[in-house]
Amino acid sequence: MMGDGVEQGWLSPYLLSNGMSIEQSAALFTVYGITIAISSWFSGVLAETYGPRKAMFTGLLLYIIGTIGFVGFGMSHLNYPIMLITYALRGFGYPLFAYSFLVWITYRTPQHMLGRAVGWFWFVFTGGLNVLGAYYSSWAIERLGYQDTLWSSLFWVSLGALFALLLNKDRFEQQANLATDSKTAELLKGLTIIKEEPKVLLGGIVRIINTTAQFAFPVFLPIYMAQFDISTKEWLQIWGTIFTANILFNLLFGFIGDRLGWRTTIIWFGGVGCGITTLLFFYSPNWFGGDYWTVMLSGTLWGALLAGYVPLSALVPSLVKKDKGAAMAILNLGAGLPVFIGPALVGLFIGLIGDEGVIWVLAILYFISALLTSFITLPKESESSDKL
Repeated sequence: MMGDGVEQGWLSPYLLSNGMSIEQSAALFTVYGITIAISSWFSGVLAETYGPRKAMFTGLLLYIIGTIGFVGFGMSHLNYPIMLITYALRGFGYPLFAYSFLVWITYRTPQHMLGRAVGWFWFVFTGGLNVLGAYYSSWAIERLGYQDTLWSSLFWVSLGALFALLLNKDRFEQQANLATDSKTAELLKGLTIIKEEPKVLLGGIVRIINTTAQFAFPVFLPIYMAQFDISTKEWLQIWGTIFTANILFNLLFGFIGDRLGWRTTIIWFGGVGCGITTLLFFYSPNWFGGDYWTVMLSGTLWGALLAGYVPLSALVPSLVKKDKGAAMAILNLGAGLPVFIGPALVGLFIGLIGDEGVIWVLAILYFISALLTSFITLPKESESSDKL
C-alpha cells in the first residue's frame, strides 16, 4: 500500500502546475476510482471462489502493467488520453490485492476478535497508503523527481507481494471444483446478497461515506491551503500526520468496538465525530491565520475519528452466517467507490458552490452515515458484539 500511496498527496497539484485544469485532474482520479470500485466489488467473491492468493497475484500484475503505462507513456509526455487509460488500469490493482486479503482475515478470525483483527488490517493498509506513502514521497520528490518517485512504487509493491504471497504460509480453504455456472452464481452473490440481507447494503453505503472525504480532500485542499501559505511539502506532512493518527486509532477503535459495541463506535466516533472535524479542518486556516500547527491539529482530529468506522468491517460480515465473501464484496465496493465519488463530487460541485460548499456536502454525508448505521442491527445470536 505504500507503493500505491506515493502520489496521493501531490499528483493533482503537479498536473495543475503542468497546464491541466482542476476538472481534468478530477476526471483522472474519477476514472481511476471507477476501476477501483469495480475491482473492489469483485475482490470479495473472487477471493472466496478462486482463493485469495490468485486474486492478489492478479491485482499485483495489473498494478505493475498500469504503472509502466502511466509513468512511461502517459506522464512522461503528459499525454492525457494515455494517462486516463493506464491510470484506470492501475486502479484495478490494489483492491484485488488488499481486499482479497481482508476476506482471508474475516474467514480465519474468531468473531470475538474480529474487531481487533480488522483494526490491524486497516492499521497497515492506511499506514502504507497514507502515512509512509506521504512521508516517503515528500522525501523522494525532492531527491528523485516526480516521475522517478512513481517508478519507485514498483519496488514497494513487489516487496509487499513477497511478504503476502511467498512468506505467508497460511492456507485458505476455498470452494473446490465449482462448475463454471456455480462460479458465476458465486460472483452474482456479490449483488444478490443485498436482497437477501438489505442491511448489508446499508453497510456498503456507510462505507462509501466513510472515506469519500479522504479522496476528495487531495483534489482541492492543497490548492485551498496554498492560499494561506501552506506549501505542498507542508501539506504532505500534514496529510502524513493525519494518517499516522488514523492508523494508531484504527487499532484503538478495533478494541473499543469489541468492548463498547460496533454500532455505537461507528455512530458517535465515526459519523458525528468526522462530520464536526471535517468542518474544523477546513475553517482552521481561516480562523487561525494559516497557522501550520493548528491546521495540523484539526486535521489530526479528523484522521483519528475516521478510524471510528473500523468496526464496520466486523459488523457487516457478521450480518450473515454464510456467504461472508459476498457481504465483504459489498463492503469492499463501498471502500472502492469513494476513490471515484470523492473526486467526482469535487469536479461536479466546486464550480457551483466553491470549496466551502464541497466541505459542507462532505460533512453532511458523515452525519447521514451516523443515522444509517443506527438501522444496521445484528441477528440476536450476535448481539453481544453489538451493544447500542
